[in-house]
Amino acid sequence: MTTQKLQTPIEYLKGVGPQRASVLKKELDIFTYQDLLLHYPFRYIDRTHFYKIKELHPDLSFIQIIGRVVSKEILGDKYKKRLVVQLKDETGTIELVWFQSIVWVEKSLKSGSVYIIFGRPSLFNGRVSIPHPEIELYNPNASKQGNLSLQPVYNSTEKLKQFSLDTKGIQRLQACLLELITEELEETLPEYLLAKHQLIPRKEALLNIHFPENNQLLASAQHRLKFDEFFFIQLKLLKNKLLRTKKFKGVQFTTVGEKFTSFYNNRLPFDLTEAQKRVIKEIRANTQNGAQMNRLLQGDVGSGKTVVALMSMLLAIDNGYQACIMAPTEILAQQHYDSIKNLAGDDLIQIDLLTGSTKKKKRKELHQQLESGTLNILVGTHALIEDSVQFQNLGLVVIDEQHRFGVEQRAKLWQKNTIPPHILVMTATPIPRTLAMTLYGDLDVSIINELPVGRKPIQTIHLYENQRLRMFGFIRSEIAKGRQVYIVYPLIKESEKLDLLHLEAGIEVITREFPLPDYRISIVHGKLSPTDKAFEMQRFIKGETQIMVATTVIEVGVNVPNASVMIIENAERFGLSQLHQLRGRVGRGAEQSFCILMSGNKLSSDAKVRLQTMVRTADGFEISEIDLQLRGPGDMEGTRQSGMLDLKLADLTKDQQLLQEARQSVIDLFKRDPELNQPENKILQDYFNQKERGISWNKIS
Repeated sequence: MTTQKLQTPIEYLKGVGPQRASVLKKELDIFTYQDLLLHYPFRYIDRTHFYKIKELHPDLSFIQIIGRVVSKEILGDKYKKRLVVQLKDETGTIELVWFQSIVWVEKSLKSGSVYIIFGRPSLFNGRVSIPHPEIELYNPNASKQGNLSLQPVYNSTEKLKQFSLDTKGIQRLQACLLELITEELEETLPEYLLAKHQLIPRKEALLNIHFPENNQLLASAQHRLKFDEFFFIQLKLLKNKLLRTKKFKGVQFTTVGEKFTSFYNNRLPFDLTEAQKRVIKEIRANTQNGAQMNRLLQGDVGSGKTVVALMSMLLAIDNGYQACIMAPTEILAQQHYDSIKNLAGDDLIQIDLLTGSTKKKKRKELHQQLESGTLNILVGTHALIEDSVQFQNLGLVVIDEQHRFGVEQRAKLWQKNTIPPHILVMTATPIPRTLAMTLYGDLDVSIINELPVGRKPIQTIHLYENQRLRMFGFIRSEIAKGRQVYIVYPLIKESEKLDLLHLEAGIEVITREFPLPDYRISIVHGKLSPTDKAFEMQRFIKGETQIMVATTVIEVGVNVPNASVMIIENAERFGLSQLHQLRGRVGRGAEQSFCILMSGNKLSSDAKVRLQTMVRTADGFEISEIDLQLRGPGDMEGTRQSGMLDLKLADLTKDQQLLQEARQSVIDLFKRDPELNQPENKILQDYFNQKERGISWNKIS
């Protein structure tokens, strides 16, 4: 798959050496020949076309023309000279200007001779000219005129340019490397896949991604290398899934017992939606087939994931196992504990809560109850993964908002039973389909895409700063009806860089507009101690305060059915996903709820799209797709730490069809040859053998 030569340290490439190698490593993470090979151009300068002088304008990037030098003169004084050359073709005349190497260029250019000129047009004193162009004498008898090619442009930095590693310097290194290794570039895909997907050979793709002969070959090279990126990500994910189902036996929940049945028949406070029923059936089937379940449960805010999680845990308990649910914050852990306790009652199950704030005496009791098996469900934060927390028989782990936990943290929970427990990962952040296929392709995915019966859609309104009095009046009218209100700010203190309404200034305005004793206010932000935060939260939950002024700490984990208004200050500063999460804090009761997005009067085009999207739709999956298009996959919450999205060419927003093709081809491959033992798939088996030897997967394309 990769030759030993590609692993050669970059300093051994001709033209690099120790100093350049050091800066390439620091600036571009280029350590080996292979790293340089995979440092692709980010755009190309088209030198396949000649313009006429009359067609030139300053909005064009680089252009190529053929013309005759009709005059040349050096202007200015001895301190500031410039060479001005008049170039003419059959459509007009243009000035070529040099401020450096004036004497050498002036001698090189012969009046009356015809030249190929390459450069970028610019506007000077109301006229189009070309400063410092490349020049080449035109030979009418040559079979090929000039550098008729697509010229690669590479990412560089100021530091690299100090070592002559601008785009031209990197071009020279790439040319040197390709000359050295071209014959050793091996194919990475079986012949039948190349034929089926009409892919050019890998060697041809790598040559034409760096130095394309024409636009058609460039497109073919990009298509092939994008397919590779998607294919090998899916190959890794689906092979892992296959290995897990064969290698990791799962505990079997064969019985639907008394606790599950009793809860469903007698305690469920509402009818399950069809989506909830479908997901429970999927989990039921997953947990009785003898393989470890690894399932991602996606559900919009308020869609009823907690009930599904509880019923899954009751299934575990009915089969003699314990369950736990891990949340990223104490607030959310407390919320889950309260919700499950309210749903199940005091006599159906034994449930308790473990967080960083749990006292030592209480912890000791919890540990004893866990080890003896008398405690059925433990809800907690990352405190659950401590070595001292030992279960008698852990059968199901529920992880909420899993992107907030590291892989190692999650894995510690899996090791708390001899047979790995079933894993149910929940997220209220809808994940775009393409991102889910790429990041969570090794998980089974369940989606709750319905809201519980009786929930009214939240009305979302966008108001500008000059409409603030209208917003205050609306708050007063809702509080007069007995409702409660959230007001969320993006910052705690004023930022010198960002002109935002910050929390402290906001509190001054709110207390002036809503004075005691008629109005009572809770204040919550991340700088408060857990005790003070919990105290303020409880005041609001109990209805002792009508207004909660907060930062985004209340994004998850607060369920107050009586809160009907969410005000988001500086809404233009929030991402779509966060706006959607915040909006989901209201609309929990039977009353009509509202979300008011406050913004400044001047908005960027992206901010306008975000706010218009929020007003137009409440569909979290549609919102997540738009969020992906606006921000790109690298900025989507939770994807940075995944390590999976090392996509150099492929784009999840533009190449969705190609991703689907690559994934389907891997699914078909494993149906035919799950062990990759067939001779035509030896090339793919070698891929996994290289992985075993420690070659970085994300460096293989």
